[in-house]
Amino acid sequence: MVVTGYGAVTPLGHSVEETWAAMLAGRSGIDTVDAIDVTGLEVRIGGQVRGFTPGRYMPRTVSRRADPCAQYALAAALEACAHAGLVVDERLAPRVAVVIGSGYGPVGSIYRAADTLRDRGPRAISPFAQVTTAMDSAAGEISMRLGAQGPSRAQSTACASGADALGAAMRMIAYGEADVVLAGGADACVTAVDLAGSGNARALSRRNDDPTGACRPFDARRDGFVMSEGAAVLVLEAAETAEGRGAAALAELVGYGASSDAHHWTAPHPEGRGARLAVEAALRDAGITGAEVDYVNAHGTGTLLNDATETAVLRTVLGDRVTRIPVSSTKSMTGHMIGAAGAVELVASILALRTGDVPPTINCEEPIDPDINFVPHRAQRHERLRTALSNSFGFGGHNAALVVRAV
Repeated sequence: MVVTGYGAVTPLGHSVEETWAAMLAGRSGIDTVDAIDVTGLEVRIGGQVRGFTPGRYMPRTVSRRADPCAQYALAAALEACAHAGLVVDERLAPRVAVVIGSGYGPVGSIYRAADTLRDRGPRAISPFAQVTTAMDSAAGEISMRLGAQGPSRAQSTACASGADALGAAMRMIAYGEADVVLAGGADACVTAVDLAGSGNARALSRRNDDPTGACRPFDARRDGFVMSEGAAVLVLEAAETAEGRGAAALAELVGYGASSDAHHWTAPHPEGRGARLAVEAALRDAGITGAEVDYVNAHGTGTLLNDATETAVLRTVLGDRVTRIPVSSTKSMTGHMIGAAGAVELVASILALRTGDVPPTINCEEPIDPDINFVPHRAQRHERLRTALSNSFGFGGHNAALVVRAV
Protein backbone atom coordinates (compact mmCIF):
# COMPACT_ATOMS: atom_id res chain seq x y z
CA MET A 1 0.00 0.00 0.00
CA VAL A 2 1.02 3.59 -0.52
CA VAL A 3 1.41 6.70 1.62
CA THR A 4 -0.36 9.68 0.10
CA GLY A 5 -0.19 12.25 2.89
CA TYR A 6 1.21 13.02 6.31
CA GLY A 7 0.93 15.57 9.08
CA ALA A 8 2.82 16.24 12.29
CA VAL A 9 2.87 18.33 15.44
CA THR A 10 6.20 18.11 17.26
CA PRO A 11 8.53 20.09 19.52
CA LEU A 12 10.15 21.25 16.27
CA GLY A 13 7.04 22.64 14.61
CA HIS A 14 3.32 22.38 14.00
CA SER A 15 3.59 20.77 10.57
CA VAL A 16 5.69 18.31 8.63
CA GLU A 17 7.33 21.16 6.73
CA GLU A 18 8.39 22.96 9.92
CA THR A 19 9.54 19.75 11.60
CA TRP A 20 11.56 18.58 8.61
CA ALA A 21 13.26 21.95 8.14
CA ALA A 22 14.29 21.95 11.80
CA MET A 23 15.61 18.40 11.53
CA LEU A 24 17.76 19.22 8.52
CA ALA A 25 19.06 22.29 10.35
CA GLY A 26 20.02 20.11 13.32
CA ARG A 27 17.88 22.18 15.68
CA SER A 28 16.82 20.77 19.03
CA GLY A 29 13.28 21.14 20.34
CA ILE A 30 14.31 20.27 23.89
CA ASP A 31 14.31 22.93 26.58
CA THR A 32 13.52 23.53 30.23
CA VAL A 33 9.91 22.56 30.86
CA ASP A 34 7.76 25.60 31.61
CA ALA A 35 4.21 24.42 30.93
CA ILE A 36 4.01 22.71 34.32
CA ASP A 37 5.50 23.25 37.76
CA VAL A 38 8.76 21.27 37.87
CA THR A 39 9.71 22.35 41.37
CA GLY A 40 11.31 19.46 43.19
CA LEU A 41 11.70 17.27 40.12
CA GLU A 42 15.12 15.83 39.42
CA VAL A 43 14.42 16.03 35.67
CA ARG A 44 13.21 19.43 34.47
CA ILE A 45 13.75 19.22 30.70
CA GLY A 46 11.56 17.93 27.89
CA GLY A 47 10.34 18.40 24.35
CA GLN A 48 7.22 20.54 24.55
CA VAL A 49 4.88 21.51 21.74
CA ARG A 50 5.05 25.28 22.11
CA GLY A 51 2.65 27.87 20.73
CA PHE A 52 0.03 25.35 19.61
CA THR A 53 -3.33 27.03 19.00
CA PRO A 54 -6.18 24.48 19.04
CA GLY A 55 -8.58 26.98 17.49
CA ARG A 56 -6.74 26.70 14.18
CA TYR A 57 -7.83 23.09 13.89
CA MET A 58 -11.01 22.53 15.88
CA PRO A 59 -13.98 24.34 17.43
CA ARG A 60 -13.81 25.27 21.09
CA THR A 61 -16.37 22.59 21.96
CA VAL A 62 -13.77 20.01 20.91
CA SER A 63 -10.65 21.66 22.33
CA ARG A 64 -12.32 22.13 25.74
CA ARG A 65 -12.93 18.41 26.10
CA ALA A 66 -9.95 16.95 24.22
CA ASP A 67 -6.64 16.21 25.89
CA PRO A 68 -3.59 17.75 24.17
CA CYS A 69 -2.60 14.35 22.76
CA ALA A 70 -5.95 14.13 20.98
CA GLN A 71 -5.66 17.76 19.85
CA TYR A 72 -2.22 17.10 18.35
CA ALA A 73 -3.48 13.94 16.64
CA LEU A 74 -6.46 15.73 15.13
CA ALA A 75 -4.28 18.59 13.87
CA ALA A 76 -1.85 16.09 12.31
CA ALA A 77 -4.72 14.15 10.72
CA LEU A 78 -6.17 17.29 9.16
CA GLU A 79 -2.76 18.19 7.71
CA ALA A 80 -2.37 14.65 6.38
CA CYS A 81 -5.77 14.74 4.69
CA ALA A 82 -5.04 18.12 3.12
CA HIS A 83 -1.67 16.83 1.92
CA ALA A 84 -3.30 13.72 0.42
CA GLY A 85 -6.21 15.66 -1.07
CA LEU A 86 -8.46 13.28 0.84
CA VAL A 87 -12.12 14.17 1.24
CA VAL A 88 -14.13 11.59 3.16
CA ASP A 89 -17.41 11.74 1.30
CA GLU A 90 -20.49 9.58 1.73
CA ARG A 91 -19.25 7.02 -0.77
CA LEU A 92 -15.77 6.62 0.72
CA ALA A 93 -16.63 6.98 4.43
CA PRO A 94 -17.44 3.30 5.17
CA ARG A 95 -14.03 2.30 3.79
CA VAL A 96 -11.97 4.83 5.79
CA ALA A 97 -10.47 3.62 9.07
CA VAL A 98 -8.52 5.34 11.88
CA VAL A 99 -5.80 3.76 14.04
CA ILE A 100 -3.92 5.97 16.52
CA GLY A 101 -1.22 4.63 18.81
CA SER A 102 -0.39 6.08 22.21
CA GLY A 103 1.87 4.85 24.95
CA TYR A 104 0.41 6.95 27.75
CA GLY A 105 -2.91 8.21 26.41
CA PRO A 106 -4.61 11.41 27.66
CA VAL A 107 -2.75 11.41 30.98
CA GLY A 108 -3.04 15.14 31.54
CA SER A 109 -6.82 14.89 31.50
CA ILE A 110 -6.72 11.88 33.80
CA TYR A 111 -4.59 13.71 36.35
CA ARG A 112 -6.77 16.82 36.16
CA ALA A 113 -9.94 14.78 36.65
CA ALA A 114 -8.45 13.13 39.72
CA ASP A 115 -7.50 16.55 41.12
CA THR A 116 -11.00 17.89 40.44
CA LEU A 117 -12.64 14.96 42.20
CA ARG A 118 -10.40 15.44 45.22
CA ASP A 119 -10.71 19.22 45.40
CA ARG A 120 -14.26 19.90 44.21
CA GLY A 121 -16.15 16.64 44.49
CA PRO A 122 -17.97 14.35 42.05
CA ARG A 123 -20.46 16.92 40.74
CA ALA A 124 -17.58 18.92 39.24
CA ILE A 125 -16.50 16.04 36.99
CA SER A 126 -17.31 16.63 33.31
CA PRO A 127 -19.82 14.23 31.73
CA PHE A 128 -17.24 13.85 28.95
CA ALA A 129 -14.55 12.65 31.38
CA GLN A 130 -15.10 8.96 30.76
CA VAL A 131 -14.51 9.34 27.03
CA THR A 132 -11.88 12.08 26.89
CA THR A 133 -9.67 10.28 29.42
CA ALA A 134 -9.81 7.07 27.39
CA MET A 135 -6.99 5.72 25.24
CA ASP A 136 -9.18 5.82 22.12
CA SER A 137 -10.06 9.51 22.44
CA ALA A 138 -7.69 10.61 19.66
CA ALA A 139 -9.03 8.03 17.21
CA GLY A 140 -12.59 8.98 18.14
CA GLU A 141 -12.03 12.70 17.62
CA ILE A 142 -10.49 12.08 14.19
CA SER A 143 -13.22 9.68 13.12
CA MET A 144 -15.99 12.07 14.14
CA ARG A 145 -14.34 15.14 12.60
CA LEU A 146 -13.75 13.44 9.26
CA GLY A 147 -16.84 11.28 9.17
CA ALA A 148 -14.74 8.12 8.78
CA GLN A 149 -17.11 5.17 9.26
CA GLY A 150 -14.63 2.30 8.99
CA PRO A 151 -13.02 0.77 12.08
CA SER A 152 -11.49 3.27 14.50
CA ARG A 153 -9.32 2.10 17.35
CA ALA A 154 -6.41 2.77 19.67
CA GLN A 155 -3.09 0.93 19.71
CA SER A 156 -0.99 0.90 22.87
CA THR A 157 2.41 -0.77 22.94
CA ALA A 158 4.51 1.82 24.77
CA CYS A 159 7.16 3.43 22.54
CA ALA A 160 6.26 1.10 19.65
CA SER A 161 2.63 2.32 19.55
CA GLY A 162 2.92 4.61 16.52
CA ALA A 163 4.78 2.03 14.44
CA ASP A 164 2.37 -0.72 15.49
CA ALA A 165 -0.59 1.47 14.52
CA LEU A 166 0.89 1.82 11.04
CA GLY A 167 1.50 -1.92 10.90
CA ALA A 168 -2.09 -2.57 11.92
CA ALA A 169 -3.23 -0.17 9.19
CA MET A 170 -1.20 -2.12 6.62
CA ARG A 171 -2.95 -5.33 7.65
CA MET A 172 -6.40 -3.70 7.54
CA ILE A 173 -5.85 -2.69 3.94
CA ALA A 174 -4.25 -6.01 3.00
CA TYR A 175 -7.17 -7.97 4.54
CA GLY A 176 -9.77 -5.80 2.83
CA GLU A 177 -11.14 -4.18 6.01
CA ALA A 178 -10.52 -0.69 4.65
CA ASP A 179 -9.29 1.09 1.53
CA VAL A 180 -7.90 4.13 3.37
CA VAL A 181 -6.51 4.31 6.90
CA LEU A 182 -5.40 7.35 8.85
CA ALA A 183 -2.74 5.90 11.12
CA GLY A 184 -0.09 7.22 13.45
CA GLY A 185 0.58 8.08 17.05
CA ALA A 186 0.20 10.78 19.67
CA ASP A 187 1.30 11.44 23.24
CA ALA A 188 1.39 14.43 25.59
CA CYS A 189 3.13 13.06 28.65
CA VAL A 190 5.45 15.89 29.65
CA THR A 191 3.78 15.91 33.07
CA ALA A 192 5.13 16.02 36.59
CA VAL A 193 3.99 12.45 37.26
CA ASP A 194 5.64 11.04 34.14
CA LEU A 195 8.85 13.02 34.51
CA ALA A 196 9.06 11.86 38.13
CA GLY A 197 8.29 8.23 37.36
CA SER A 198 10.63 7.84 34.39
CA GLY A 199 13.23 9.88 36.23
CA ASN A 200 13.04 7.57 39.24
CA ALA A 201 13.47 4.64 36.86
CA ARG A 202 16.79 6.25 35.85
CA ALA A 203 15.61 6.30 32.23
CA LEU A 204 15.78 10.06 31.65
CA SER A 205 18.73 12.33 30.97
CA ARG A 206 19.50 14.61 33.91
CA ARG A 207 21.31 17.29 31.92
CA ASN A 208 19.04 20.02 33.21
CA ASP A 209 21.72 22.63 32.61
CA ASP A 210 22.18 21.60 28.96
CA PRO A 211 18.74 20.82 27.47
CA THR A 212 19.73 20.91 23.79
CA GLY A 213 22.69 18.62 24.50
CA ALA A 214 20.74 16.20 26.69
CA CYS A 215 19.59 13.65 24.12
CA ARG A 216 22.75 11.94 22.86
CA PRO A 217 21.89 8.80 20.87
CA PHE A 218 24.84 6.51 20.17
CA ASP A 219 27.21 8.82 22.02
CA ALA A 220 29.54 7.41 24.67
CA ARG A 221 28.38 10.06 27.17
CA ARG A 222 24.65 9.46 26.81
CA ASP A 223 22.71 9.28 30.07
CA GLY A 224 19.07 8.70 29.15
CA PHE A 225 16.21 9.77 26.92
CA VAL A 226 14.25 13.03 27.01
CA MET A 227 10.47 12.93 27.50
CA SER A 228 8.63 14.74 24.70
CA GLU A 229 5.20 15.15 23.17
CA GLY A 230 3.65 15.35 19.72
CA ALA A 231 1.78 13.49 17.03
CA ALA A 232 2.00 12.31 13.45
CA VAL A 233 -0.66 10.81 11.20
CA LEU A 234 -0.17 9.29 7.75
CA VAL A 235 -2.74 8.48 5.07
CA LEU A 236 -2.29 4.90 3.86
CA GLU A 237 -4.24 3.67 0.86
CA ALA A 238 -4.57 0.67 -1.35
CA ALA A 239 -2.66 1.56 -4.50
CA GLU A 240 -5.76 1.24 -6.67
CA THR A 241 -7.75 3.52 -4.35
CA ALA A 242 -5.11 6.24 -4.54
CA GLU A 243 -4.88 5.85 -8.31
CA GLY A 244 -8.65 5.98 -8.66
CA ARG A 245 -8.91 9.34 -6.94
CA GLY A 246 -5.81 10.74 -8.62
CA ALA A 247 -3.68 10.90 -5.48
CA ALA A 248 0.10 10.85 -5.83
CA ALA A 249 1.97 8.15 -3.95
CA LEU A 250 4.73 9.56 -1.73
CA ALA A 251 6.17 6.19 -0.77
CA GLU A 252 5.23 2.55 -0.47
CA LEU A 253 4.97 0.94 2.96
CA VAL A 254 6.14 -2.58 2.26
CA GLY A 255 7.17 -4.25 5.52
CA TYR A 256 6.13 -4.54 9.15
CA GLY A 257 7.38 -6.75 11.94
CA ALA A 258 6.63 -6.89 15.66
CA SER A 259 7.78 -8.92 18.64
CA SER A 260 8.14 -9.02 22.42
CA ASP A 261 11.32 -9.36 24.44
CA ALA A 262 9.55 -11.35 27.19
CA HIS A 263 12.38 -10.19 29.42
CA HIS A 264 11.97 -7.03 31.55
CA TRP A 265 9.64 -4.05 31.96
CA THR A 266 12.19 -1.32 31.26
CA ALA A 267 15.40 -2.97 30.03
CA PRO A 268 15.80 -4.45 26.55
CA HIS A 269 16.86 -8.04 26.19
CA PRO A 270 20.65 -8.00 26.62
CA GLU A 271 21.18 -9.72 23.26
CA GLY A 272 18.46 -7.72 21.51
CA ARG A 273 16.43 -10.88 20.90
CA GLY A 274 13.06 -9.18 20.46
CA ALA A 275 14.40 -6.23 18.48
CA ARG A 276 16.17 -8.58 16.09
CA LEU A 277 13.00 -10.64 15.60
CA ALA A 278 11.00 -7.51 14.74
CA VAL A 279 13.56 -6.19 12.25
CA GLU A 280 13.94 -9.58 10.60
CA ALA A 281 10.16 -9.93 10.34
CA ALA A 282 9.83 -6.48 8.73
CA LEU A 283 12.50 -7.29 6.14
CA ARG A 284 10.90 -10.65 5.45
CA ASP A 285 7.49 -9.00 5.06
CA ALA A 286 9.03 -6.56 2.58
CA GLY A 287 10.65 -9.41 0.66
CA ILE A 288 14.14 -7.98 1.02
CA THR A 289 17.39 -8.67 2.84
CA GLY A 290 19.45 -6.36 5.02
CA ALA A 291 21.74 -5.77 2.06
CA GLU A 292 18.96 -3.76 0.39
CA VAL A 293 18.45 -1.23 3.20
CA ASP A 294 19.77 2.23 2.29
CA TYR A 295 18.93 4.18 5.46
CA VAL A 296 18.01 3.38 9.05
CA ASN A 297 16.01 5.77 11.19
CA ALA A 298 17.04 4.20 14.47
CA HIS A 299 15.04 3.99 17.66
CA GLY A 300 18.12 5.67 19.17
CA THR A 301 16.82 6.92 22.50
CA GLY A 302 20.11 7.89 24.12
CA THR A 303 19.84 5.34 26.93
CA LEU A 304 22.85 3.20 27.81
CA LEU A 305 21.19 -0.15 27.12
CA ASN A 306 19.00 0.64 24.11
CA ASP A 307 21.69 2.22 21.95
CA ALA A 308 24.19 -0.56 22.57
CA THR A 309 21.58 -3.24 21.92
CA GLU A 310 20.22 -1.62 18.77
CA THR A 311 23.72 -1.19 17.36
CA ALA A 312 24.41 -4.89 17.91
CA VAL A 313 21.10 -5.86 16.30
CA LEU A 314 21.78 -3.73 13.22
CA ARG A 315 25.21 -5.29 12.85
CA THR A 316 23.69 -8.77 13.12
CA VAL A 317 20.76 -8.23 10.75
CA LEU A 318 22.34 -5.88 8.20
CA GLY A 319 25.87 -7.25 8.37
CA ASP A 320 28.55 -5.13 6.71
CA ARG A 321 25.83 -3.08 5.06
CA VAL A 322 25.36 -1.13 8.30
CA THR A 323 28.83 0.39 7.92
CA ARG A 324 28.05 1.66 4.43
CA ILE A 325 24.72 3.43 4.96
CA PRO A 326 23.53 6.35 7.12
CA VAL A 327 21.98 5.46 10.49
CA SER A 328 20.51 8.41 12.37
CA SER A 329 18.29 9.17 15.35
CA THR A 330 15.94 12.12 15.00
CA LYS A 331 15.10 11.75 18.70
CA SER A 332 18.33 13.66 19.29
CA MET A 333 16.32 16.71 18.18
CA THR A 334 12.69 15.89 19.01
CA GLY A 335 13.27 13.96 22.21
CA HIS A 336 11.23 10.79 22.70
CA MET A 337 7.59 11.40 21.76
CA ILE A 338 6.66 7.91 22.99
CA GLY A 339 3.60 6.78 20.98
CA ALA A 340 4.16 9.49 18.36
CA ALA A 341 7.81 8.59 17.82
CA GLY A 342 7.40 5.76 15.33
CA ALA A 343 4.99 7.76 13.17
CA VAL A 344 7.10 10.93 13.15
CA GLU A 345 10.18 8.86 12.34
CA LEU A 346 8.47 7.10 9.45
CA VAL A 347 7.61 10.51 8.01
CA ALA A 348 11.28 11.49 8.36
CA SER A 349 12.30 8.24 6.65
CA ILE A 350 9.98 8.92 3.72
CA LEU A 351 11.29 12.46 3.35
CA ALA A 352 14.87 11.16 3.37
CA LEU A 353 13.98 8.80 0.51
CA ARG A 354 12.20 11.53 -1.42
CA THR A 355 14.82 14.25 -1.01
CA GLY A 356 18.11 12.39 -0.53
CA ASP A 357 18.71 14.46 2.61
CA VAL A 358 19.35 12.44 5.76
CA PRO A 359 18.63 14.16 9.09
CA PRO A 360 21.45 14.14 11.62
CA THR A 361 22.05 12.67 15.04
CA ILE A 362 23.03 15.77 16.94
CA ASN A 363 25.19 15.50 20.09
CA CYS A 364 26.85 12.33 18.78
CA GLU A 365 30.39 13.43 19.61
CA GLU A 366 31.95 10.10 20.62
CA PRO A 367 30.19 7.37 18.61
CA ILE A 368 29.91 4.04 20.40
CA ASP A 369 30.64 2.30 17.09
CA PRO A 370 33.09 4.40 15.02
CA ASP A 371 32.53 2.26 11.91
CA ILE A 372 28.87 3.25 11.63
CA ASN A 373 27.85 6.55 10.06
CA PHE A 374 25.46 7.94 12.67
CA VAL A 375 25.20 11.17 10.63
CA PRO A 376 26.73 13.21 13.44
CA HIS A 377 25.80 16.87 13.94
CA ARG A 378 24.77 17.82 10.39
CA ALA A 379 22.44 16.46 7.72
CA GLN A 380 24.05 14.54 4.89
CA ARG A 381 23.24 14.22 1.21
CA HIS A 382 22.90 10.64 -0.06
CA GLU A 383 21.91 9.84 -3.61
CA ARG A 384 19.86 6.82 -4.68
CA LEU A 385 18.15 6.07 -1.39
CA ARG A 386 15.50 3.51 -2.22
CA THR A 387 14.62 1.66 0.99
CA ALA A 388 14.53 2.74 4.64
CA LEU A 389 14.12 0.84 7.90
CA SER A 390 12.49 2.57 10.90
CA ASN A 391 12.80 0.97 14.35
CA SER A 392 10.65 1.44 17.46
CA PHE A 393 11.37 -0.43 20.70
CA GLY A 394 9.48 0.17 23.93
CA PHE A 395 9.11 -0.51 27.63
CA GLY A 396 7.48 -3.86 28.29
CA GLY A 397 9.63 -5.38 25.55
CA HIS A 398 7.40 -4.16 22.70
CA ASN A 399 9.27 -4.00 19.38
CA ALA A 400 8.15 -2.86 15.93
CA ALA A 401 9.95 -2.18 12.68
CA LEU A 402 8.72 -0.71 9.40
CA VAL A 403 10.18 -0.82 5.91
CA VAL A 404 9.34 1.91 3.42
CA ARG A 405 10.33 2.15 -0.24
CA ALA A 406 10.63 5.08 -2.61
CA VAL A 407 8.23 5.30 -5.54
